Amino acid sequence: MNATTIHVDHDTTKRLGHWTDATRFDISARYGSAVVDLRSPEIAGSDDIVVEVAIDHGMIKLLVPDDAVIDQTGLTWTGRGRVKDMARPKDAAGRVVRLTGTVASGEIRVHRAGIAVLSALFSREFFEDAKRARREGRTPTVADPANTPR
Repeated sequence: MNATTIHVDHDTTKRLGHWTDATRFDISARYGSAVVDLRSPEIAGSDDIVVEVAIDHGMIKLLVPDDAVIDQTGLTWTGRGRVKDMARPKDAAGRVVRLTGTVASGEIRVHRAGIAVLSALFSREFFEDAKRARREGRTPTVADPANTPR
């Protein structure tokens, strides 16, 4: 399967809700930030999700399911930075998200559960999705794509 590519340079981008079915992502952030939602049930298969990063003074925020396992052993660090996964469960046994690539003075933030929902709620994308959902008589999908009734 082809990789989904996201490139951010001195800007911010958000990919929220049901936006892809890929399991491989190439994300580069240079003096910018990217928010990538990986909670959608449309992300096919039981394979690991592979996120190849190239960060230069940037930030990538991953919205993941509550039981996701984050494997950061494939990251190479230059300068300051870290993977912030404050709410990681000790007994997580869900889908594995493999982080690979290089980080030069950057950061990867992992949001789960309520924090992931709040990250999605406080966005222009959620507001637009809520307006569209009201017109179409459906439930918004951006806030929590995994729990949205079909």
